[in-house]
Amino acid sequence: MAKPTGFLEYERKLPPDRPVSERKGDWGEFHLNHPEGELVCQAARCMDCSVPFCHTGMLINGAASGCPLNNLIPEWNELIYRGLWREAYERLTLTNNFPEFTGRVCPAPCEGSCTCGLNGEPVTIKNIEYSIIEKAFENGYAKPNIPSYCTGHRVAVVGSGPAGLACADQLCSVGHYVTVFERSDRPGGLLMYGIPNMKLDKKYIKRRIELMEKAGVKFITGVEVGVDYSIQKLKDEFDAVVLCGGATKPRDLKIEGRELEGIYFAVDFLGRNTKSLLDSDLKDGNYISAKGKNVVVIGGGDTGTDCVGTVIRHGCSSVVQLEIVPRPPKERMPDNPWPQWPKKFLVDYGQEEAAAVFGDDPRIYCTTAKRFIGDEKGSVKEVHTVSVNWERDGSGRFIPAEIAGSEKVFKADIVLLAMGFLGPEDQLLSKLGIARDERSNAKAEYGKYATNQRGIFAAGDMRRGQSLVVWAINEGRGAAKACDLFLTGQTQLP
Repeated sequence: MAKPTGFLEYERKLPPDRPVSERKGDWGEFHLNHPEGELVCQAARCMDCSVPFCHTGMLINGAASGCPLNNLIPEWNELIYRGLWREAYERLTLTNNFPEFTGRVCPAPCEGSCTCGLNGEPVTIKNIEYSIIEKAFENGYAKPNIPSYCTGHRVAVVGSGPAGLACADQLCSVGHYVTVFERSDRPGGLLMYGIPNMKLDKKYIKRRIELMEKAGVKFITGVEVGVDYSIQKLKDEFDAVVLCGGATKPRDLKIEGRELEGIYFAVDFLGRNTKSLLDSDLKDGNYISAKGKNVVVIGGGDTGTDCVGTVIRHGCSSVVQLEIVPRPPKERMPDNPWPQWPKKFLVDYGQEEAAAVFGDDPRIYCTTAKRFIGDEKGSVKEVHTVSVNWERDGSGRFIPAEIAGSEKVFKADIVLLAMGFLGPEDQLLSKLGIARDERSNAKAEYGKYATNQRGIFAAGDMRRGQSLVVWAINEGRGAAKACDLFLTGQTQLP
C-alpha cells in the first residue's frame, strides 16, 4: 500500500483540462497532467483496504466493476508513492499492453469500485496510469518486447483494434510470427478512426505500432481479408487465425425520412473527419463539415459526446443531443450500491464545450425521433420528436411509452446516428463458416475463444459485442493465450 493515512490527508484532485475557449479551436488532446509531486500525493490516497475491488473485473448487473484487465492498482500506486516509476511501469504492463490507450479513453470502472469511493472520492487511478506510461516513454524504458526465440508458427490477426493489437503483442512476445491485417489505410481500428483526436492523439497509436513492428509484428493495411486476400490463402499461409474485426455494424433508425441526405452514422462521420485531419489537416475537404449547420445527434454515450465535440470544432450553428433514456441521478441510488458502476449524471467534454458555446447542455432526455422532414432538394431540414415515459410491459420489462402532445420540431441540416452497434459484419464470418450466437457475434466461449472452425479464434467486440476498449484488450490477451496453447500444446502467457 502507499501512505496509510493518505486517503485522510489528501483530497482527490484531477489536473485541469485545457480551457474550452482554447481547445474548441484545435484538435489537440484536452487533458493536462499533474506534476510529479501531486501524482505522488494522489497515489498516497490508495488505502489499505484489504480486499481491493478496483482490480476484480467482475460483471455486476451487466456492467464492469473493477478493472477487466485485473491491473494490480494498489501495487503500482505504492511504487509511485515511493518514486519507483520504472518498477510501476513494469507492474502495470504485466496486465495491460496499452496503458496509453486505456489511460486516455477508458471510463475507469476501477475508480467506480475503489474503496475510497465508498464514503468519499475514489483514487485518481486512470490519471496515474496515464502518467506511468508517458513517463516510461519519456525516459526510454518502454521498449519493444522482442521474443528470445522463434517458434516458427505463423498467426494471422484480422483487425487491428485494441483486441487485435493486444493479441498480436502477446503472440509475438512468445515467438510466433504475427501478421495483422487491417482493411483501413492505417492500423488502430476503433482507436484510429472511432475515437477523435482530442481524446486520443493518433501519434500515440503510431508510437505503439512502431514499437510492435520493432518487436516483429507485421502490419498489412488497406487489405480486407475475404475480399483482397482470399480465405484459402489465409488458411494456406497461417497456422492459426484470430478474428478481431470488431462490431462494426451500426444501429440504424428506420423512421420516415431516413433516406434524406444529411443523415449519417456517427462512426462514418467521425472516421472521415479523422482521416481528413491526418491526411491534410482537413484541407482536402474529404469529410462531413458541420460548419454553420444545425446538428442533431441521436444517441448518448461516448460516441454521441465525440460527435458533439467534433461539430463544435467545425463551428456548427447549433447542436442538440437526443437521448431516449431518463437523465441519471446526481448521486448513486439505493439500487446502485458500491462497488457497482455508479450510474450518475456526468458532464463530459463535448457537453461542457456545447454549454460554453451555446449556453446550455445539449442533451434532451426521454426523447425519441419520430420522423425526418426534408426540403425540396431531398436534404434533411427538421427532426420531429416525441417525449417518452419508461413503463413496465406485461413481462415486467421497461419500455418507452410516447407522451401524447409532447411533439417538438428541431432544425437539422445534419443528423448523426450514435445509437451503438448491432454486431460484426457478415461477410468474413460467413466465408469462414463461423457459427454465430443469438446476437450474431462470432460464437466462441469466453476464456477459450475457439470458434467452430479448427485453428480459428475470435475475440473482442466481434465475439462479445460492442464493449469497452479495456474489455477488448482483455479478450485479445485471452485469445492469444488460447492460440498459443493450440499451436504449442502449452503456454506461459498470463
